[in-house]
Amino acid sequence: MTFQLTKRPDHWYAVYVLVRSEKKLLAALEQKGIECYLPLKTERRQWSDRVKVVQEPLLRGYIFVRVNNKEYYEVLNTSGAIRYVCFDDKPAAIPDRQIESLRIFVEHANASLEVTTERIRKGTGIRVVTGPLKGVTGEVVEIRGRKRVLLRFGTLGYYLHAELGTQSIEVVSGKNEAT
Repeated sequence: MTFQLTKRPDHWYAVYVLVRSEKKLLAALEQKGIECYLPLKTERRQWSDRVKVVQEPLLRGYIFVRVNNKEYYEVLNTSGAIRYVCFDDKPAAIPDRQIESLRIFVEHANASLEVTTERIRKGTGIRVVTGPLKGVTGEVVEIRGRKRVLLRFGTLGYYLHAELGTQSIEVVSGKNEAT
């Protein structure tokens, strides 16, 4: 199977990773000088004798890499990397703004704001205009109660939960801007 890279020399791509090898692959890629991103979440784990706070991957089985044509195959030659995430047999390039939105979301995941269903409906494209998630765009997939909104980040193929207030968002025209 051969892959064709996009014309742009540096693009973000998602890479499938061996089970529970995300952090090891991150370290190996950083050691090779390849720009990569592994979104982590903080969890409290209870052992029989203690409670420990640990960093776990937010999206298990994936790591994001920003590579040029030369580095593209170097990633696959790194222990722990399986293959690139592909659509129609082509590696799926992820726009910079979506990776930045994911970084902002992870950084401020505990931000708590208010939301109502009056302005926002399923399928609405939104952009956060104030607060810690400023600049993040997404599509409303579901509204859960009065405070929880399920956002979709298009090419990532993942759904992320966020609590947003109507005063903190604006509706963007069409779904395409939100993906």
